[in-house]
Amino acid sequence: MKVLVLGKGGREHALVYACSKSRLVDKIYAAPGNVGMEPLAELVELRDDDVKGLTEFAKEKQIDLTIVGPESSLSLGVVDAFQAEGLKIFGPSKDAAQVETSKDFAKRIMKKYHIPTAAYQTFDNYEDALAYVEEKGAPIVIKEDGLKAGKGVTVAESLEEAVEALKIAFAIEHNRVVIEECLRGFEFSLMSFVCNDIVIPMEIAQDHKCAYDGDKGPNTGGMGVYSPVKKITPDIVEEAMEKVMKPMAKAMVEEGHPFTGFLYGGLMLTDDGVKTIEFNARFGDPEAEVILPRLESDFVEVILNVMAGKTMTLKWSDKVRLGVVLASTNYPASSTQDALIEGVEDVDGLVFHMGTKMKDGKLLTAGGRVLLLTEEGATLEEAYDKAYTEIKKIKSDSLFYRSDIGKKDMVD
Repeated sequence: MKVLVLGKGGREHALVYACSKSRLVDKIYAAPGNVGMEPLAELVELRDDDVKGLTEFAKEKQIDLTIVGPESSLSLGVVDAFQAEGLKIFGPSKDAAQVETSKDFAKRIMKKYHIPTAAYQTFDNYEDALAYVEEKGAPIVIKEDGLKAGKGVTVAESLEEAVEALKIAFAIEHNRVVIEECLRGFEFSLMSFVCNDIVIPMEIAQDHKCAYDGDKGPNTGGMGVYSPVKKITPDIVEEAMEKVMKPMAKAMVEEGHPFTGFLYGGLMLTDDGVKTIEFNARFGDPEAEVILPRLESDFVEVILNVMAGKTMTLKWSDKVRLGVVLASTNYPASSTQDALIEGVEDVDGLVFHMGTKMKDGKLLTAGGRVLLLTEEGATLEEAYDKAYTEIKKIKSDSLFYRSDIGKKDMVD
């Protein structure tokens, strides 16, 4: 088979890595890809938002399967365009991708089908939103409605913080805001291969969203991750599947928005059981970088099976995998370009490229989140020790990382 992966970040590097292990795959293309993928895939000089160019390329090269990485491509209708040309592609239609591209859309479906989530209201003007926040008080969660690349969410611990978030949100013309009660508990990610009402769960991962140690600082796209998560027992996973993931897939079919692709459940284990924080219409990043290396089943075979309406039980490594993101100084407020990175080739482990480029034979920064280093161990503690030993080999004046990834699950 010839497989095309759309995207250029760490998630897409992990998708390429998983495809490269498939016995069914002879050739992998990545559009546009990144320098880290070059040993595994042929890079294609097409932007992942160039829907017309990508469609023409897939037809010309007779691509057997395309896998979509970024939510931005989904929101532009790349799946619809491919399907109109009879091309096999794994990802939701533009319509179904609203489960991520509109938080209000997702919340309305959850409310209608009694999928557990935080109480909420949606607002399209500052005055009404402010009145609601003042009525409810803090802590409270402010979410901008559209695609925000893992950002655009403020967990406001004070009224002042909530008001500031509203001012920022409504400074953007035609913006809408979903305001939610603040859920407390243990956050985890559950992704599934989905096609209509078939839902095949993956292993649990725990993402670390805040920029700094101790879950301090602004929300980011994710600063580190580990899998599996011992606090999330098989019983809790079953509850999440039966109350959240399967009902959402069925609800999407019922509502006329059948979903195919990676359905991401951002979930919270609360004192009242599992509740839904959000859904995404694609693989999580950085979750992909630890979940996919643990998958022992053939990744491409799983996708083909689920698209054909077949269920299967997935086989996973019992090792723990922990990943640490190296991000640009001042991320998420800003990113860096052209800062030198040294020592990546000395690392004994998997390194996924998130925002890098090569110039004159030197590896340079090219984004907010730049690299993810992942190690495995028999225990979380062993994976932690190995990852933080190896990460010291990577040198750059413009990168920082959290030093406490996985620590919260090491304390019983």
